[in-house]
Amino acid sequence: MSGTYTNLLNHIVFSTKERAPLIDASLRDELHKYVGGIIRGQRSEPIEIGGMPDHLHVVAKFHPEMSVSAMVRLIKSNSSKWVNERPKKGRFSWQTGYGAFSVSESQLPVVQSYVKNQESHHRKRTFQEEFQTLLDKHGINYEERYLWV
Repeated sequence: MSGTYTNLLNHIVFSTKERAPLIDASLRDELHKYVGGIIRGQRSEPIEIGGMPDHLHVVAKFHPEMSVSAMVRLIKSNSSKWVNERPKKGRFSWQTGYGAFSVSESQLPVVQSYVKNQESHHRKRTFQEEFQTLLDKHGINYEERYLWV
């Protein structure tokens, strides 16, 4: 085959440090746009970005030369630096870990809708419940006692 053809769709989830509600309404939209710019800067395509005051969901198509871990590292480091350069109270940082889930093209509209509707979704479940459900749904083994440290 003479070319490289990929469709590497990812659903990435990570929280603010200690799940503090640091992403308020005045920051949310600009942060989502900034994260989208980071992704585009890596020859990748942001598809849907959403979340709540304590966590972020990113659905994106990554360039085949970008690993998930490298992309998450760039998103988290560049966005936290950007937030901390803005005039506000307190220090902004992301939790160390993250969840990364592959998305099939057929399920992309479902995942996009899920990310868009975070506010209504979180009227019924906490971030911790949501994240554990994602891990379970994707068959990822974990020990709950280490999940939130």
